[in-house]
Amino acid sequence: MSENADLTRHIEAIFQAETIEAIWSLHVRKMARYGFDRLIYGLIYGLTRCPKARAFGVEDNLLMISNHDPGYIRDYVQSGLFIHAPMVRWAIENSGPCSWRMVQTLAPAETITPEQRKIADLNRRHGVGAGYTIGFRDHSLRAKGIIDLCASRGLTQDDVEKVWASHGTEITIINNSTHLRMASMPFASSRRALTDRQREVLEWVADGKTMQDIAEIMGVTPATVEKHLRLAREALKVETTAQAVLKASFQNQIFMVPLNA
Repeated sequence: MSENADLTRHIEAIFQAETIEAIWSLHVRKMARYGFDRLIYGLIYGLTRCPKARAFGVEDNLLMISNHDPGYIRDYVQSGLFIHAPMVRWAIENSGPCSWRMVQTLAPAETITPEQRKIADLNRRHGVGAGYTIGFRDHSLRAKGIIDLCASRGLTQDDVEKVWASHGTEITIINNSTHLRMASMPFASSRRALTDRQREVLEWVADGKTMQDIAEIMGVTPATVEKHLRLAREALKVETTAQAVLKASFQNQIFMVPLNA
């Protein structure tokens, strides 16, 4: 099979996959063929451009998936340490692939922070030393997708640069396609996903309907509509209905066609 045919079949499989887990499994196997055997993909919602605000929203605004070992995920991701990684900071503000060789420019030794030193120590312990990061171009200024492609143990950055020189374009195409598919999937990282009724009332609010309008459309009382909205706000961990509509939209929980439709 030609490389072009193989690439076409893989991208077709990505877009036919119906769950985040299935998409991720395909992507992990494909990237391993290029020498990137450990990946971290993050999809961040609710970004702010305010320099005084945190670049990341609260934990439930973040979809992150990885095949790194659990110890590394605990110390790097779950602790929040990843927020300080130079390549992550670069990817928030930029789009496209970036070599990890850039770390020396982004975080020179004389200006490295305590958090960045912890990251460097953690990476050495886990054999995370060479790779590429891709910042994806997203349709919203309030969302950002990022993936770290970590090379197999034993590979140097020089080895990775040779791989990228030969296959960088197709690797970038595959990652962009995977991101587009992942970003289109509904996810709810909070403990409770929205119920059908909660989704429905938020959709009608987004359409500009009043409480009375929604009550008549759904055949319930305005008090019941308010109850669904309150529970939706609680599930999404927001304070206002406007925030609930925005967050549910970012998470692809409203205005979505069921996969089995």
